[in-house]
Amino acid sequence: MQDASLLSLVSGASVAVKMVLGILLGVSLLSWWQIFIKFFVLRQTRRRADKFEQVFWQGGDMNQLAERIAHEGEQSGEMGRIFTAGFREYGKLKNQGGVEPSDVADSTRRAMRASFQRQLDALESNMSYLATVGSVSPYVGLFGTVWGIMNAFRNLSNVGQATLANVAPGIAEALVATAMGLFAAIPAVVAYNHYARDIDQLANRFESFLEEFANILQRQSIKR
Repeated sequence: MQDASLLSLVSGASVAVKMVLGILLGVSLLSWWQIFIKFFVLRQTRRRADKFEQVFWQGGDMNQLAERIAHEGEQSGEMGRIFTAGFREYGKLKNQGGVEPSDVADSTRRAMRASFQRQLDALESNMSYLATVGSVSPYVGLFGTVWGIMNAFRNLSNVGQATLANVAPGIAEALVATAMGLFAAIPAVVAYNHYARDIDQLANRFESFLEEFANILQRQSIKR
């Protein structure tokens, strides 16, 4: 009965309210798609970072590690790509010779930071969409509510006696738009806050590795 009642309210709504509901439904479905995609991307990123750090801190040969990362390609993960950027820059400076250790550290750090920023930008993709859905959807729903209430009161002018039975259906269909706006906004806001925290944690983790690896390369350049 409740589903039939809800469907009847939606089907009997004005064109403007139907458009608002359709827009909010489409936005909500797309935001849920982005939420699930981001969940799997971040989980995979953490797993690849764990795997890379486990191998890296075992203290094996860096040339072999670089070859392994090159063989794995995209499967090496974000931290592996940061390592590759720094190690490649270190190799270029090493072949040049006569470069100060401080210059080696600065150059490798810049190369890794550029790679770090690219990885971070990729992780943050579509986050702005979730933020927009979370902030705008309630207002879109409110627009549908206001429009529906206006129609409900306008229709009262055609009724000889205003009763609750006359105004209730119009008010109810208008409030459906508000509910739909919240339905779209709440998951987007929760997901945005959760994923923003996860991305910040990964960014701190990548940056810590970047600095530690730059120091390792600087010490190696001193030993040459």
